[in-house]
Amino acid sequence: MKLFNLFVISVLTVTAICTAAHADSSGRIYGKLTTVDGDVYEGLIRWDKNEASWVDILNGNKELPRDRQSGRRKYHDREKYIKILGITIGRTRTYRYERGSAQSGMCFGHIASMEVTGDDAVRLTLKSGDTVELEGGSTDIGESIREIIVEDIDEGEIEFEWDDIERIDFMQGSGGLVSNFGERLYGTLKSRRGDGFTGWICWDVDELFTGDILDGKRNRRTSKIEFGDIAAIERYSSNAAKMFMKSGDEFVLRGTNDVDDSNRGISVYVEGLGQIKMQWDDFGRIEFTEPPHQVPYDEFDGGRRLRGTVYTEDGEAYTGSIRWDDDEELTWEILDGDFRDIEFDIEFGHIKGIERRGDHSSIVTLWDGTSLRLDGTNDVDEDNKGIFVQLDIGDEIEIEWDRFERIEFAD
Repeated sequence: MKLFNLFVISVLTVTAICTAAHADSSGRIYGKLTTVDGDVYEGLIRWDKNEASWVDILNGNKELPRDRQSGRRKYHDREKYIKILGITIGRTRTYRYERGSAQSGMCFGHIASMEVTGDDAVRLTLKSGDTVELEGGSTDIGESIREIIVEDIDEGEIEFEWDDIERIDFMQGSGGLVSNFGERLYGTLKSRRGDGFTGWICWDVDELFTGDILDGKRNRRTSKIEFGDIAAIERYSSNAAKMFMKSGDEFVLRGTNDVDDSNRGISVYVEGLGQIKMQWDDFGRIEFTEPPHQVPYDEFDGGRRLRGTVYTEDGEAYTGSIRWDDDEELTWEILDGDFRDIEFDIEFGHIKGIERRGDHSSIVTLWDGTSLRLDGTNDVDEDNKGIFVQLDIGDEIEIEWDRFERIEFAD
C-alpha cells in the first residue's frame, strides 16, 4: 500500500461555514479515483493545481492515425512578442517538430473516464464513447504533474502521485459540497488596451480559489493574502501590483511572481468561447465577482465530428466532415491563436466560421456573433497543414492555405 499525503481538517471556522451557505460546487470536477492497490476515493478533484472545474482544460499530445504519421515536418507553434517598456519592438517564433502526434486539449467536462497507461500517458473515454490517447505535452499528464488532490467525502483531502492512480471515473457531484479550498475565482480580466473578458479565473497558473494565497512584499514585509479578501488587482508597474481589498484598504505589493512580470500568466475561461491567457505586460486589471451560475458536467457532450462547407479562392465549395490543420476534427478540439498579444484557445464547437486574411491571420467568428482576428499560430496562418473535407460520397479533398477562402461550420 502506498502512502498518500493526508490532510485532516478537524475544525471549520465561522468564515468557512458562512461561505458554505451560498457555495455551489456543481461546476467542480468530481469523480471516483481508483488506486493501483484497488482503493477507491470519491470527491471533488483539484488537478495539477490549476484545473478544478469542468471548464478547465486537460492538455497533452494526441497520437495521429498511422496514415498521417509519415515524414518529419516543422511548424511554428506560437509567436512571442519582444517588448521594452511595454512597446513591441519585434517578435520571435517557437518551432516544434512533429512525428505522429499533435498538441491537444479538452475541457474536463467531456471526459467520462481516464485510465493511466504509462509514466506520461492516459487513455480517455469521452462521453461520446470515443477513446483518445494522450501523452506528455504538459504538466497535466505524467510524473511531472504538480499535484492531484481528491477531497474524499469520508477522509478529507488526499494527495496522490501519478503512479498511485489506475483510473478515474468522472461524474456530477452534489451542488452543495463544501471545498476546503473555498469557491472558484470568477471575475472580469481587462487588458491594458481595455479588452475585457469575464469568466472563471486562474492566477499565475496555480491560484484558482478564494482560499488560495497571493504573496507579495508591502513596505519590505511579506504579505500573504487570501484571494477571497481581494476585490480587485491592478497592474502598477512591471514589478508591482496594486491591491484593492474588500475591506476598503488599498496598497501596492512587490517582490514575487504573483505581482510582477515573472507572473506566468492570468487566464480566464469564457463561456461560449474558451480559455484566454494574458501575460503581465498586457494585463491591466482584474475585478472579482460572484459567478451568475455554474457550468455543470451535463453541459458537455463528449464531442462530435466537425461538419461544414469550405470555400476556395477560385469559387469552389466542398461540404462534408472537416479536419482542420490536419489534426482537429471534433467539436471538443481547440483552435489556438493570438489577438493583440493575448492567447486564445477556442473550442471548435463554439466556432461558426473562419475566414483567411492573407498569409498571417484569420477572422474567427463565434456562434454568439463575436469576431476575432487571430494570428501567431499554424491554426490561423500560412503554416496551417491543410483543411481536409471528407465528402459524403467518400472522396477526401485537401485545400491548402493559399487556396482556402473561408469555412462555415454546421450547427
